[in-house]
Amino acid sequence: MRFWVNRRTDYAIRVVLGLARYPEGTRVAAERLSREMLIPLPMLYRLLKPLAQAGLVRTYPGAGGGLELARSPERITLWDVITAVEQPPQVSECVEYPEVCPFAPTCPVRRRWIRLQRILREELESTTFAQLAAETAAVQTP
Repeated sequence: MRFWVNRRTDYAIRVVLGLARYPEGTRVAAERLSREMLIPLPMLYRLLKPLAQAGLVRTYPGAGGGLELARSPERITLWDVITAVEQPPQVSECVEYPEVCPFAPTCPVRRRWIRLQRILREELESTTFAQLAAETAAVQTP
């Protein structure tokens, strides 16, 4: 078994983390963010739509335009970003769809999967981009 964050989700997290490293209200050029966070520019552009639709990022076209967070990094979590670009992470299909398994009502393994699913979600929902940006600040600054 492998729990995997796909490339698209990793890049979406980098977009938000890159923007969170700047003071609130700072507009950052897409090209600059692409370079700093090592995101291919075409992928960055593709991610902007779902991130904007989820209320995480604002885009401003033209001269003086750029990207900025739509809300404070204290109010954006890993869960928010992940679910903006893909389905919520799932430990096992039987957690959400018990009907797929004839043993679900009495399965001791399913109970563990449910607990792991809850722990995973709690961790993702409690990790903010303000925390993540603070952790990266000691290593590098924009």
